[in-house]
Amino acid sequence: MREFIYPANIEEDDGFFTVTFRDLPFALTDAESREEALEEAIDCLGEALASCILDNEEIPIPSQVKKGEIIIAPVALIAAKAALYVAVKERGLNKTTLAQKLHVSEGVGRRLLNPRYQTKIVNIDNALRMMGKRMVISMA
Repeated sequence: MREFIYPANIEEDDGFFTVTFRDLPFALTDAESREEALEEAIDCLGEALASCILDNEEIPIPSQVKKGEIIIAPVALIAAKAALYVAVKERGLNKTTLAQKLHVSEGVGRRLLNPRYQTKIVNIDNALRMMGKRMVISMA
């Protein structure tokens, strides 16, 4: 099972709380309070995953959590799009082929994988099922 929950570090320095992700070194954010930093971390992780998708890069597998780290999960839609992106790459498909397999237009296939487009999560679930995958949602 592939999850998109990543370990993060929060460090306080000079009144700011900085969040970094070991597996996504280009993802970092900061805030004036720990609570705000945790909220910003969710957005930051989502943007990092979106960046991987948009740049057609590999999405790293999350490392095991180390002592002192916290875990951050992106919003559900970004996690679902990341899951579909990984499944499409594993099968060696492109957006056009994905659309053909789903019997939808190429535009619909592109939007399914576009992290900036508000796809209905049921459509992502259907696409994953077509590829023999299941989306599982959990609550922490």
